Amino acid sequence: MNKPTLDHIGIAVKSLDSARIYEALGLTIDHVETVTTQGVRTAFLSAGDANLELLEPTGADSTVAKFIEKRGEGIHHICFRVDDIESHLSRLKSLGYRLINESPVPGAHGCRVAFLHPAAGNGVLIELSEKS
Repeated sequence: MNKPTLDHIGIAVKSLDSARIYEALGLTIDHVETVTTQGVRTAFLSAGDANLELLEPTGADSTVAKFIEKRGEGIHHICFRVDDIESHLSRLKSLGYRLINESPVPGAHGCRVAFLHPAAGNGVLIELSEKS
């Protein structure tokens, strides 16, 4: 297993139009995609070696919509790129960390992703992502 690298920071927003502040900072939207399995429309902005991922809920029942309702807009998760997501999940589970996804699910850019419960990350939702 290779050492994970920071892939992106997810930011929950009510609307992708919120990207204007990031564009004012000089960042540009590189990719917009709807991820139906997660109930979000995403916009990726390159920020050096990592990205920002803006997450707009596609329905009131999505987890991002519930997050915004409960906590407001803001940082939703951090994502680490891994080479062998199953090995990482198995190892973390064997160490007693709580997983939201015990198996990878489809994510943006055709990646396979899995989330760890915020309790595992000191209150931070952690996503693992593997390129297909």
